Amino acid sequence: MIIANRKFENYTYVMAIINLTPDSFYAASRNNEYTILKAVEKAQKDGAAVIDIGAQSTRPNYTEVSANEEISRFIKPLELIKCNFDIPVSIDTYFTESAKAALDCGADMINDVWGLTHDNDMARTVAEYRASVCIMHNAQKPLTGEIFPQITSFLQNSVNVALEAGIDKNKICLDGGIGFAKNREQNFELLENYEKLHALGYPLLLGTSRKSMFGGDVAGRLAPTVESTRLAARKKVLFVRVHDVKENAQAIKEVYDEN
Repeated sequence: MIIANRKFENYTYVMAIINLTPDSFYAASRNNEYTILKAVEKAQKDGAAVIDIGAQSTRPNYTEVSANEEISRFIKPLELIKCNFDIPVSIDTYFTESAKAALDCGADMINDVWGLTHDNDMARTVAEYRASVCIMHNAQKPLTGEIFPQITSFLQNSVNVALEAGIDKNKICLDGGIGFAKNREQNFELLENYEKLHALGYPLLLGTSRKSMFGGDVAGRLAPTVESTRLAARKKVLFVRVHDVKENAQAIKEVYDEN
């Protein structure tokens, strides 16, 4: 996959989560324009290959904020990152207006938790800026029955939308959407069989970091997150999107060193 003219392949790379929201489910990930540079510096030092900025919480039962509010949260931090670091930056948004503002400011990738289906102009906007995109599976209602046919159908349809809009095939990755429209059992079924998504022909991103599927308090979910990262590395997933860069980067290295 290509992001910001850099080719990512043959490894499992860490995408660092940096939130600019006051209500993200993991408080330690919350930042603002005054802390963003230190957070990115640490993430890069710890082994992050991509920074993913979120200005809208998508935790369970979140309260949606407008595109304008989202932009007001990320625009200054994004400017600071692009002026001070040489690292690809992804913006986690499903609003076309937010995507345009971010891409105008130098963002390299759009991470859309609605897989280009929330706004009709999202795919065209990504294509216009020649940006990269992560297409995630989501659904209006919780999944029932066999989950993989539904997930793969959604992702394939979204890929078709992306390609028809002119997004470069080499700038697309897919996310199965763990924690979105799925119960705990379905989340684990997806995780344990994540390699099935390779059949779609695109690199994969896994996002399990400290999610409720692991049970207990959020502060105690690092160990199972790292184990899921090890699994992702063994399944040749291209990116893991995580809060704890150092621990997950080390786990990936250990898996690849085994081979």
